[in-house]
Amino acid sequence: MDGKFRFYVYPSAGSPIYRQLMEQVKFQLASGRLEPGDVLPSVRETALDLEINPMTVSKAYSLLEREGILARDRGQGMRVIGPAAKGGVKERREELKKLLKDVVVKAHQLDFDAAEVIGLLKPMLIELDQKKQGLKEGK
Repeated sequence: MDGKFRFYVYPSAGSPIYRQLMEQVKFQLASGRLEPGDVLPSVRETALDLEINPMTVSKAYSLLEREGILARDRGQGMRVIGPAAKGGVKERREELKKLLKDVVVKAHQLDFDAAEVIGLLKPMLIELDQKKQGLKEGK
């Protein structure tokens, strides 16, 4: 991992904070920014940094551990052990569709049309592809 991993939460996002933390770990792992062997910040450190209840962080970490993404490493904290993507293409596509549905609903609530949403999404996807390609090439 290039730098120290840092979480961000959005209390008004409509998604529970523990879920936001989980999704960030999964996204960072899928994008290659987190790799097996990387250590996440401690529960206490994350809770203080985000000004949230430590039990919220602990819940996210425990659920990720149950999913086989994290493992407790005595004296080190939580270590990334596995990829977030599980199942075949069909299952992963369904998981993505659930997330995109939330985006579509939020975009509608904020009065964005399809072209605007795609215009915001496309550069993010391009950037992610470029980072992924850079990691493959060892940059």
